[in-house]
Amino acid sequence: MTHAAVTGWGKCLPPSVLTNADLATFLETDDEWIVSRTGIRERRISHVRLEDLAYVAARRALAAAGLDPEAVELIVFGTCSFDDQVPNQASGLQLRLGAKRAASLDVNTACTSFLYALSTANALIRTGVVRNAVVLGGEVISTFMDWSNRGVAVLFGDGCAAVVLEATDREEGVLAEKLGCDAEARSTLVIQGMGGRYADFQRRYGLTDWVFEGPEIFKRAVMGMSGACAEVLAARGLTAADIDLVIPHQANLRIIEAVAKRSGLPMEQVFVNVHRYGNMSAATVPVALVEALEAGRVTPHSTLLLPAFGAGLTWCAHLLRWGDRVTPKGEADVELPACDRTALQLVQALIAKSRGG
Repeated sequence: MTHAAVTGWGKCLPPSVLTNADLATFLETDDEWIVSRTGIRERRISHVRLEDLAYVAARRALAAAGLDPEAVELIVFGTCSFDDQVPNQASGLQLRLGAKRAASLDVNTACTSFLYALSTANALIRTGVVRNAVVLGGEVISTFMDWSNRGVAVLFGDGCAAVVLEATDREEGVLAEKLGCDAEARSTLVIQGMGGRYADFQRRYGLTDWVFEGPEIFKRAVMGMSGACAEVLAARGLTAADIDLVIPHQANLRIIEAVAKRSGLPMEQVFVNVHRYGNMSAATVPVALVEALEAGRVTPHSTLLLPAFGAGLTWCAHLLRWGDRVTPKGEADVELPACDRTALQLVQALIAKSRGG
């Protein structure tokens, strides 16, 4: 039986750090207010386009796998903050990489986009359509943020990460997955200003209004993620004690803690980096996965649990078995262009642009 093993991984985070103190210069908030409600202390703001973040992350993942870009057969890009919707985000990355043989598609399920993209690539490998794939989760949310809305402006950040999947006869990669959507609650998280509904050419660039019903999202996120965790564990006859590490969507520390408690998972078993990056939407799980590898938290043959939720309200959980290699085969000599502005200066420029300045 064919499986799809993770053989490469790479991340790309913008260098500019926006702290809670920075946010307090233009919002009615402070570090204590943000940390007590979210666990977030800082986040990254990108000075480049999403394609640039993705290119660096993908090159690093390919180097880690020892796979030449020309050999790539599929690119699946999970995101909701496209540089362009037509043509798709993945095709731009394909061109940058020189992956001439690859099929390229985008997956948009908001914060679950990376894991839904992982399911897509996994299925195409296991059914023999392709033999390998680059799967990405990346966002530049800052461009679409309503920076006057304290309820959302403190939550989100920019970033990208990628993994390489390759066909194998060993039982590695995705062992079980559960995907779902609580569509009756889709109105609880809406970015008004993104999409054809708002194509009246009267909105200025980047001007959005966010609907974000925090308490309802919290409740449904905990139920969706913990329920999906239970289902994938049951599918393999496993319990929480069989999991070596949980790498959840990093939306809010309180949500992560609630999911862990409901699932019978001690927090010592859960990888958390939300304090450093905030909610990077589709990028949170792959960035956390890469950092867990870098920190030695993923060991050969580890069993990993990856739950997430996003707008829609989509939810999912993936049970992943790691292979025998936890160090990259190689490194890519590629970096982002230098940034000469602070994160606060980047945000101030976005605010001015949205106001027509």
